[in-house]
Amino acid sequence: MLSRVANSVYWMARYVERAENVARFLGVNLNLLLDQPSSRGQLWEPMVQVTGDHEFFEKHYDAYNQENVTNFLVFDRNYPNSAISCLYNARENARSIREIISSEMWEQLNRFYLDLSAADSQNKVLDDPQSLFHIIKMRGHMFLGLLYATMSHGEAWHFARMGLMLERADKTSRILDVKYFLLLPKADDVGTPYDNIQWAAVLKSASALEMYRKKYHGIFPQCVAEFLILDDLFPRAMRHCVIKAEESLHKITGTAKGAISNPAEKSLGRLRADLDYSDMEEILFRGLHEFLDQFQTRLNLVDKAVNDSFFKLKPSAAQGESAQ
Repeated sequence: MLSRVANSVYWMARYVERAENVARFLGVNLNLLLDQPSSRGQLWEPMVQVTGDHEFFEKHYDAYNQENVTNFLVFDRNYPNSAISCLYNARENARSIREIISSEMWEQLNRFYLDLSAADSQNKVLDDPQSLFHIIKMRGHMFLGLLYATMSHGEAWHFARMGLMLERADKTSRILDVKYFLLLPKADDVGTPYDNIQWAAVLKSASALEMYRKKYHGIFPQCVAEFLILDDLFPRAMRHCVIKAEESLHKITGTAKGAISNPAEKSLGRLRADLDYSDMEEILFRGLHEFLDQFQTRLNLVDKAVNDSFFKLKPSAAQGESAQ
C-alpha cells in the first residue's frame, strides 16, 4: 500500500475518534454541573487541561467558562484539535482515499462535517448543548459502524483500526488523569458522595458505567481505574485498545505475534506487555498520574514509530502530537 494512502486512512480514523471524544468530555461535564452547581466555574478548566493545550487557550480566551471552553473545543478553527478542525482534517484525508473507503463512509463523514459547520450549530450548543453533543457522538458511532461493516478488513482497514485504537487509548488515559489531579478539590472529599459522582462521571465519559457496574457493582476509585486501564474486554479500556492496535499492526506486517520486524512492533509490543503484566497495586504504588503520563508519552513514541516505519512523512502540526 502507498504510504500516502496508509497515512490518510490512519489519520482519518484518529481524527473522527478525537472529535467524538470532545463531545464525550463536554457532555459528561454538563451532567456533572447539574450535580455540583456550586462548582460551575472550576469544572470548565479541566476540560481544557485534559487536552494539554491550556496555553493555547489562555492566549486566545480570557476566562474558563462554558461559552469559551465549548467554543474552543468544538468550533475554533484556529485550534487544530477542536471537533470542527478534526472533522475537517478527517474529511480531507477521506477525500484523498475515496477509492479505498466505501461510499457510505464518505457520505457519512462529509455530512458529519457539513452539519457541524452549519450556522445553527453554534446557536444549538448554547440553547441545547446536550443535544448537539449527543448528535456528534452518534455520528461518530455511525462512522465507526460503517468502517466495520462496509470496508474490507484488509491492510487499509487495519491502518484505520490501529489509528482509532491508539487515539482511544490516549483519550481514556486523559479522562483518568484529569479526574485524579484536577476535579477533586481537597483530600477530605475522597470517599464522599461528591467523589463518587465524579468517578461515575469518569465512567460515563468513556461510556463505561453500565459495563463497569456489571463487573464491580459499587463505585470504588481503584476499581474504576483498574477497569479503564487493565480490562482486556471493554472496548475503551487502555489495555484492550493497545491489544487491538497491536493485532492490526501484525496483520499489516504479516509478522507473527511476539515477533518484531520494525520499530513500531517493538514499541507497541513492549507497551502491551507492560500492561499485560501490570496490576493496580503496582500502578498506585508508582503513582497513577505518573503511570498515565508515562503511558501518554509512550503512545507518542508508538505513533512516531508507526510514522517512521510506514508513512515516511514529516507530521504536520495537527498530526504530529498524538496526545493532543
